[in-house]
Amino acid sequence: MNNHRSKLTVSAMIALSLTLAGCSSSKDSNNTNNKADEASADAVSASGFPIVQEPIKLKMFSRIAPVNGPFKDMPVFQDYAKLSNIQVDFTEVPTDGFQEKKNLLFAANELPDALFRSALTSLETIRYGSAGQLIPLENLIDKYAPNFKKLMEQYPEIAPAITTPEGHIYALPTVVTLSAARTDKKWINQAWLKKLNLQEPQTTEDLYKVLVAFRDQDPNGNGKQDEIPMTARASSGVGLGLPILPMMSGSFGLDSQLGYNINLDNDKVDIWMGNDRNKELLQYLNKLYSEKLLDPEVFSQTEAQYLAKQGSGAVGFFFDQTNNSFLPIQDQYTGIAPLKGPHGDCLQSQGASVPRDLGSFAITSVNKYPEATMRWIDYFYGEEGSTLLRFGREGEHYELKDGVPYYTEEFLNTGNQGKITPYAGGGAPHLISEKVASFINPPQVQEAQTKLDPYMPKVRYAAPMFDEETAKKVDVLRNDIDKYYEEQSSKFITGALSFDKWDDFQSTLKKLKIDELEKLYQDAYDKIK
Repeated sequence: MNNHRSKLTVSAMIALSLTLAGCSSSKDSNNTNNKADEASADAVSASGFPIVQEPIKLKMFSRIAPVNGPFKDMPVFQDYAKLSNIQVDFTEVPTDGFQEKKNLLFAANELPDALFRSALTSLETIRYGSAGQLIPLENLIDKYAPNFKKLMEQYPEIAPAITTPEGHIYALPTVVTLSAARTDKKWINQAWLKKLNLQEPQTTEDLYKVLVAFRDQDPNGNGKQDEIPMTARASSGVGLGLPILPMMSGSFGLDSQLGYNINLDNDKVDIWMGNDRNKELLQYLNKLYSEKLLDPEVFSQTEAQYLAKQGSGAVGFFFDQTNNSFLPIQDQYTGIAPLKGPHGDCLQSQGASVPRDLGSFAITSVNKYPEATMRWIDYFYGEEGSTLLRFGREGEHYELKDGVPYYTEEFLNTGNQGKITPYAGGGAPHLISEKVASFINPPQVQEAQTKLDPYMPKVRYAAPMFDEETAKKVDVLRNDIDKYYEEQSSKFITGALSFDKWDDFQSTLKKLKIDELEKLYQDAYDKIK
């Protein structure tokens, strides 16, 4: 027994000595690091270009979308390297498998200098920040990020969305000041409406009647019943699980606040997944699905299949942020206002907050040039840098019309927009403003947005930043609750589960501690307020 204790003691001492050695090494190198940091800071230009006089190299880990080409071939990174004197070597990881690779990166502590388009969750941000793998950015923002600092002053909702309870900022978001880029439009086939002599639907009951006509009256005129009256994405990829729900929930008085299925009523948080309004929403969607008015592939289709359906012109009603996927037939569609529901509710509940994609960019503890890195990324939060990131080179890829960049017709015809910019595919850290959104916000999309604007909430609160302990609780609770809610909702909609089981559904949500989750969100909201 003494021998066993001795082994344990030796093991503990070894572990402790390694820990102390690491701490000692860190402390011993503190003065050296401080001097290096001071030298690094001195070498960084306060404004203008180049950012540094002597060239430096940075390694960044990034997600690459299927539509993208290699980052090294993108004009933005080629031209910006010359402008800034900073060369970036990207490790590009495909969307499929990105989360796993990111997890391994931190677990093995094999860190790059920064993470670009990194899709860090709030829990990851706090966990890796608290562990010292990500560095706090608030002081760097204050001194080296004038563009981002200005945005934080203009939009006070940014700060609480990215600041931990301890007062640190470990990651930067995408900033979307353009409302049309924060919400999906409701597109209806106006050519079919005109052919069938129908008016734009104003209510959920109107929509039902229109969809029946789309199904039965051969609006495409080919003599076949092959029209798809209504469809939606099968998966959002991020955020709320089943896109069809937030797309229609506003008609039943159900909002999407704090990044979740939440209504805010007199400053009270209400997670509405088990309430009767949600039951009515699911019953309405079940009616559409059972009568073949809602696409039978709504829970299974790929993103590519969904976009192809838009471009085919064979769909009566669907949802998307822009009209990119149906540009050749754009005149066939028009945007409509949210539909008034059975209780008179008419809310555009689906939408993102001004700070979007909250964990888009972070700097790690191994970075020798944090000041230069912050100046490097800050460029993309201004109009000039955002234009370069989204549009490439003036003359070659875009031209200015009244000060607004537009892709040239010649470049548009190549179909290579996603090859030259990392914004295609979403999640890139930069500013999306009215000036740089001509491709996703052409006149038709702007007009569709005006139909939604009167029905959008005054403030769309982003998901709150919890402390790590609370974030873990929220993560565990939501994993169970969200999985159960999405599975059962799909079954209710498809008819695989009878609404006679609604009481059991509510009871199970209680057992999964939805009330506890609601309290955690309430506490977080109270702190924000």
